[in-house]
Amino acid sequence: MDFLSRLLILIVSYLLGSVSSSIIVGKIKSGKDIRTMGSGNAGATNTLRTFGKAAALLVVLGDGLKTVLSVLFAKLLLPDDMLAVYIAGIGCVLGHNFPVYYGFKGGKGVLVSIVSVLFANWQIGLITFVISILIMIFTKYVSLGSVIGSAIVVVLAFIFEKGNTEYLIFSVILAVLCIYRHRANIVRLINGTENKLGSKKEEKANG
Repeated sequence: MDFLSRLLILIVSYLLGSVSSSIIVGKIKSGKDIRTMGSGNAGATNTLRTFGKAAALLVVLGDGLKTVLSVLFAKLLLPDDMLAVYIAGIGCVLGHNFPVYYGFKGGKGVLVSIVSVLFANWQIGLITFVISILIMIFTKYVSLGSVIGSAIVVVLAFIFEKGNTEYLIFSVILAVLCIYRHRANIVRLINGTENKLGSKKEEKANG
C-alpha cells in the first residue's frame, strides 16, 4: 500500500512541478514563450532579466506554491512518512526541469529544490539558502550560488543526516539534477564568460 501511495505522490508531484510559472507569466506579459527570450531558460532569473522584478516575484511564488502543494499532498497521503516528502520534492523538481506540458524543456529547479530541502530538514535548507544568496550577492553569479548550494546540501546531509540513507539519497539526487542542469553555466564560469546578474549581456545563463 505504501508503495502505491509513494508512486502516486511521485506522479502527482511531477505533474504539479510541470506547471511552469515562468512560461505562464511570460505568455501573459508578452504572448511569447520565455524559452525563446533572454537566456532561454524557464525560470525566475530569466523572468527577472526579461520582464522585471514583479514578474519574477510571481514566478517565485508560483514555483514555491507547487512545491508546497506537492509536499502537502505527500503528508496528507502518508502523514508520518518522511520518504514520501523526499519523493514529493524529487518529483516536483523533475516536473519543473522536464515538464510534460511543455515538451520536457523546463527550468533548472533551484527554487523548487530549496523549498523541498526546507521541508525535509529546515536547518539544512536554511543554511544552504543563506550561503547561496550570499554567494549570489557578492559574486553576481546566480549559477555559482546555485551549484555551490547544491553541493552544500550534500555535505550538510553527510554531517547532520549521516545515518539517514533516504535523506542522503534525496540530497544527492537533487544535487545531481541541479548540477546537470547547470552544466553549460559551469563551463562558462570556468571560461569567465558567464553572465552576471544585472548585466546587459544576452547570454545563456541560470534561470
